[in-house]
Amino acid sequence: MQGTVDGFSYGLVTPVAAFLMACLGGALGLRCTTRSLRHRDSFKAGWLALGATSIGTGIWTMHFIAMMGFSVRQAPINYDLPITFASLGVAVLMVGIGIFIVGYRGATALTLVTGGTITGLGVATMHYLGMAGMRLQGRIEYDTLTVALSVVIAVVAATTALWAAVSVHGFLASLGASLVMGVAVSGMHYTAMSAVSVHLHGTEPVAGTGDTATSLLLPMLIGPAVFLILAAVVVMFDPLLVMGDPDWKGPAARTPHRPGVPAPRHVPSYGEPANWTARPAGRGARRGVPRGGHRSQDW
Repeated sequence: MQGTVDGFSYGLVTPVAAFLMACLGGALGLRCTTRSLRHRDSFKAGWLALGATSIGTGIWTMHFIAMMGFSVRQAPINYDLPITFASLGVAVLMVGIGIFIVGYRGATALTLVTGGTITGLGVATMHYLGMAGMRLQGRIEYDTLTVALSVVIAVVAATTALWAAVSVHGFLASLGASLVMGVAVSGMHYTAMSAVSVHLHGTEPVAGTGDTATSLLLPMLIGPAVFLILAAVVVMFDPLLVMGDPDWKGPAARTPHRPGVPAPRHVPSYGEPANWTARPAGRGARRGVPRGGHRSQDW
């Protein structure tokens, strides 16, 4: 018996909520990755790890929010809890491998393709592993060509996201990149779901062996949502993460020095080391600087 599959049981509520979670995870991940690539410091690995966890968590949460709207009219759906959360670990691990490759090997074409392929395969693996955790009175079947298309979309989306992390400047540009990433990830999910068909074993439902979708809602939304909120707080309290490079104002903000006019003092920007030199005192001191051992900073 063929089951009647409905991927939008709650209308546009689940697709919109899933899209927003994918965008949030993508935006946080892109900014953290940008921070680690453009400003090499002792916290580089930490920023990359935070970026990978944000993207992986956002994609995983997006998947299961979207799955809340998936139903088979003739059979209830249960979920196997260990497999469900194993898919989260796969998402974070594979995304992390791709990001760390780009972060430590450089943003070359080879590393972008390699990292994007690994990350995209991780996203696809997370999706189908999560689908393997479904329990229902029937058998889930897939259309091979549509599955292959969903994997291609995942790889292209991941490669584009890594390229954006190393190429996009400024907050607004990163926001646009995260929206594109949200569209790509959501498109991959619903493309993969269009490949699903369910063949039921009978007409009478049987007791499932896992948690229902309702019982998974609490840990699935509260846990990842709290993490993403905390990651957003870290991003918002770091100006360099929000605004990007110190030169985000563009060339127009730079005033050329004119002869005869004292050059303005350079105030070090966020993350820039403050180097000062002492001016010698005495007869050769400039006007306005008292004689004696007074030292001033020259930034």
